[in-house]
Amino acid sequence: MIVHLLHTALQALLLSAGMIWSVAWSLVLGFAISGLVQSLVSQSRMQSALGRDGFREAALAVLFGAASSSCSYASAAVSRTLFKRGAALVPSLAFLLSSTNLVIELGLILYLLLGWQFAVAEWVGGVVMVVLMGLLVRLTYPAALVEAARQHEEPGGGHQHESGPVAGETLLAQLRNPELPVRVARTFVMDVSMLWKDLAIGFLIAGILGAFVPSDWWSALFLHGASPWLQAPANALLGPLVAVISFVCSIGNVPLAAILWGSGISFGGVLAFLYADLIVLPLLDVYRRYYGWRMAAYIAVLFYATMVLAGLLMDLAFSAAGLVPAHDTGLRAQVTHFGLDYTFWLNLVFGVVALGLYHVNRTRPMETHGHGDDACRHHDG
Repeated sequence: MIVHLLHTALQALLLSAGMIWSVAWSLVLGFAISGLVQSLVSQSRMQSALGRDGFREAALAVLFGAASSSCSYASAAVSRTLFKRGAALVPSLAFLLSSTNLVIELGLILYLLLGWQFAVAEWVGGVVMVVLMGLLVRLTYPAALVEAARQHEEPGGGHQHESGPVAGETLLAQLRNPELPVRVARTFVMDVSMLWKDLAIGFLIAGILGAFVPSDWWSALFLHGASPWLQAPANALLGPLVAVISFVCSIGNVPLAAILWGSGISFGGVLAFLYADLIVLPLLDVYRRYYGWRMAAYIAVLFYATMVLAGLLMDLAFSAAGLVPAHDTGLRAQVTHFGLDYTFWLNLVFGVVALGLYHVNRTRPMETHGHGDDACRHHDG
């Protein structure tokens, strides 16, 4: 019994390590691109552009969100700042949805672990969620609740930080600024420091569930083999609830999504699970601290409905187009295979890039404080 338990635990660790190895280079690339974009666009510029509650402002919020950090806690803090300094509710929430669903690093890791169909569905679904959220807000707009949330006094002072973009009157001038590589390195290190624990926990949970939980259990839970007309809506409703209790947010929930997909959950159910990184229990508590419990409950119900509907719509659209991929039951064997293949060489190259960025950040440290993993997790004070 003990030998079997130890063997299974080693399999879980190997599976976790294999998934990390499979996507490591893409994370470095995604964080570097994110750092570049964040170094060119300021939070103050976003804030001044999102004051009205119109289509233009929502579209800008989506673009700003896609260009921001993918850390859910950091995105929630930025969204809070935008909202409490005058941005309308829909753009503020649109920024939050897009910053965790439309970022480069998320698409890359989805492509590597689940295939291009999931990457496309995540990005398209992110836009669909913003549209659905906007419609639901207009149908249910609680004016008094919104005003109370904007005036809500938060416990503690928070840890907001805004370093601003590099100087330059034009984009070309900013790109030529010698300070740009330093700013990119600082943002890269900051984002990694904010996300590494969520990523590590996500890979570890996926490895444990992949090794210890039989695929038949997941298949039964998600009605694998049932009529698509029953399985699709049931999985879309259940997927976000599994995400809520998993405690893993942002791109850290992708490894578990891969395990669920290999175990028979529907296409839309996986997507609804991925979309639900913004309603995990720790983030719901952050919303409560930022806006009060009534607004937090409104956001939770709003996001849950949006995620379920978006998952169903993506399932219907991709099924109708014949683009739903086959279930990959060989994920375990695939990610636990190590060799001198393209993954090895890409990890080697981008490992050097990461070390170079860390070196630049270390030799040119930031003068202000407040970032790092704790800043990401405790923006609420």
